[in-house]
Amino acid sequence: MDASVLRRRAGAAAGTYASIVLGFLGTIVAARVFTTEVLGLYTLVISSAGFFQTLLDLTIEEALIKFGFRYITQEDWGRLRRIFRRTFAFKAAGAVLAGIALVGLGLGAGTVFHHSELRTPLLVSALLPLAQSPEGMAAVPLMLRGRYDMRGGFLTVSMALRLAAIAAGTHFGLTWTIVAIVLAQVAASAAIGAAGLAAFRRFPTAPVRPLDEDAREVMRFIAQSSVATGVVSLRTTLTPMLLGMASTARQVGYFRVAQSPQTGFNAVSAPIRLVLLSEQTRDWERGESERVFAGVRRYTLLAFLGSALLLPLLIVFMPQIVRLLFESKNLGAVDAARIIVAAGAVQFVVGWSKSFAVTIGRPNLRIWTHGLETAVLLPLALGLGWVWGASGAAVAVLASSIVFAISWAVLFARIRREPRGEVAGVPA
Repeated sequence: MDASVLRRRAGAAAGTYASIVLGFLGTIVAARVFTTEVLGLYTLVISSAGFFQTLLDLTIEEALIKFGFRYITQEDWGRLRRIFRRTFAFKAAGAVLAGIALVGLGLGAGTVFHHSELRTPLLVSALLPLAQSPEGMAAVPLMLRGRYDMRGGFLTVSMALRLAAIAAGTHFGLTWTIVAIVLAQVAASAAIGAAGLAAFRRFPTAPVRPLDEDAREVMRFIAQSSVATGVVSLRTTLTPMLLGMASTARQVGYFRVAQSPQTGFNAVSAPIRLVLLSEQTRDWERGESERVFAGVRRYTLLAFLGSALLLPLLIVFMPQIVRLLFESKNLGAVDAARIIVAAGAVQFVVGWSKSFAVTIGRPNLRIWTHGLETAVLLPLALGLGWVWGASGAAVAVLASSIVFAISWAVLFARIRREPRGEVAGVPA
């Protein structure tokens, strides 16, 4: 393998791992400084911001990567420039809508979450989608140039700024913590924005030309990808919100702590998924589908073996882990953490699924699989969370993760048998 490719992969891994460690440290700082109840309120604000941003802020980046590699392969620089210009306005509009939704939630916080003190933090968080929106688009030119190592580096910068914001803000209360996070995100977006613009300008210049026959396909891809990520937001961010409605802020705090092991599994797979998205999409557009399938099989086997080794240790030593990292005041999260770490292992094994759907140009598959997962998760999280708090919500996460993994195993087997990944019986 070319030495430059190895260096970029190593750089992507180092940057992504560092960013997730910094994000995890941010959770630890918040958990140790805040009381468990305030940690729960903080979780509700961050989850609400993430929910509306993912739901309403259109997922442009995946379409830009998919069609960007197509136009680069075809050396169609005019269309490459056109697709960036056309999608920028949609991205900005989505961020504005997400901010408006957060303002509405802030004004109704007392009714929805039974905590009127959430009003100001939620209103401040309405600025987060606007601050974060440019970061994703700015990363695309780096990915298109194969510089996923730089993308990993800027992820580290972003999370380092957020950690500093949390460390400073938590000593002044919840509202000031959210203010600090917004300011940190503005700085992070400005940094990667400059790098992304420089990377884009290095593509050959050419007159902008219409997308023509690709326009409908691009818009359909964006719509399907946005719906898919919207469904994902229901899974990842709406669960704490539902728990906050059905139970207490303390239980939401325990659930936040319990999610930490799951973050660890995501940390292991994140740089691998970043590389897969870039390299497998390139291979697929070149017609080398067998390399893509082989990479998925190799990832699944290694992830399964790693999970089988780590999972028993994490379950046995979970009380010690929680006490060491989050202090004894959060030991009520142990049972939920043991359940969620099992869910994290399941999701780790099928961690290839997000990039794979983009690679083969079928983001609608994520709608089907995450939709099924969400249909299992949300009613269980609400019902079991009302009865057993954080542990009940954790059981819902595990059950839905198993359903998700089974559905992708079936789909992959069918895709492998069909020419160029056309799945019989599944609408495009």
